[in-house]
Amino acid sequence: MQKNADLMDKIVSLCKRRGFIYPSSEIYGGIAGFWDYGPYGVELRHNIKQHFWNKFIIGREEIYPISTSIISNPQVLVASGHVGNFGNELFAVSVGPGEEAATSHLRPETAQGMFVNFKNIVDSFHPKLPFGLGQIGKAFRNEISPRDFIFRQREFEQMEIEYFVDPRDPERINEIFDGFYDAQQEFLKEIGLSSSKIHKIDVPESDRAHYSKRSIDTEFDFPFGQKELFGLAYRTDYDLKAHMDKSGVDLSYFDEETKERFVPHCIEPTMGVDRLVMAVLSDAYTEDELGGEKRSYLKLAPLVAPVRAAVFPLLKNKPELVAKAREVYSMLKKDIPNIEFDDNGNIGKRYRRQDEIGTPHCITIDFNTLEDDMVTLRDRDTGEQERVKIADLKEKLS
Repeated sequence: MQKNADLMDKIVSLCKRRGFIYPSSEIYGGIAGFWDYGPYGVELRHNIKQHFWNKFIIGREEIYPISTSIISNPQVLVASGHVGNFGNELFAVSVGPGEEAATSHLRPETAQGMFVNFKNIVDSFHPKLPFGLGQIGKAFRNEISPRDFIFRQREFEQMEIEYFVDPRDPERINEIFDGFYDAQQEFLKEIGLSSSKIHKIDVPESDRAHYSKRSIDTEFDFPFGQKELFGLAYRTDYDLKAHMDKSGVDLSYFDEETKERFVPHCIEPTMGVDRLVMAVLSDAYTEDELGGEKRSYLKLAPLVAPVRAAVFPLLKNKPELVAKAREVYSMLKKDIPNIEFDDNGNIGKRYRRQDEIGTPHCITIDFNTLEDDMVTLRDRDTGEQERVKIADLKEKLS
């Protein structure tokens, strides 16, 4: 795929103009590798994370949610191999005051917090294999050259699962691994990414991480080229054994049925929130002509769109229209929280603004609405409009 610098510039400009993503500390000239999310960016990001949470965590009874600290005992990242293998890519931090301070690091991944809590979960919940731990959280890497907007940052967010399996059943391990790969691909389809831009990469042994026996990377056609979107790794028992050796604490698992004790193996699906946001934005950006005018808009899937629908009064200076629009807005917002009320500018400008932020539908209250309780429902992609009963709006939007 050819790189498209012009498309990248347009996406960055739209994100700034419409309140998706801003350069961090911009009034001071910014800081490389750090970005702030504005109101619409926060919602887009939240919708992606929520779908991951629903699909992979609370949607599966054998996966336990967890939230672990950004800074750990210094020995955690020594045992995992990060201090030795990553060196300058870690952010060193001082923990404690003055001369008493210990040197630790901001976590470069959320995974290790789950591995060091393996025993706590086993002791508290007594799960049967296979089971997993899952979390969404910030991670930090001191990248030498952060670049490509939010693709390569120094502060980012991960959605990770550490899924523990029985090492005595390699066939079942392969089934679980393949199942997670399929679920990851389903997830991409559900958040609206084009399948033609998605590529499966079986990572050769020479390119795998030091802990991985098998890895599949999913790559995506970004405006700056085909790059890694997220990964799936079979980490074997590398991490649990490393922490057992370093801590001296037994992290094995006792099988009550066979009366055998062993160290479980681990399969890790990991997905970067920010790279998914970048993929969704770049895939959704569309230019066309509507009504004889050129326009740019975000063709976002309703599942992730920051605004599900916008409610307009036809004219903002007519109290009766504004009151009715507010009534419809309040009714819908009870069931669809990401509904927006918009009376800023004329209706053409409102359509343009809502198209650019990816709002799938706009609802206009006009003078006829006051007589027949019907509104005009406009489709973002086609611009087509239809009259719909207010009572039917919830069903239409869902």
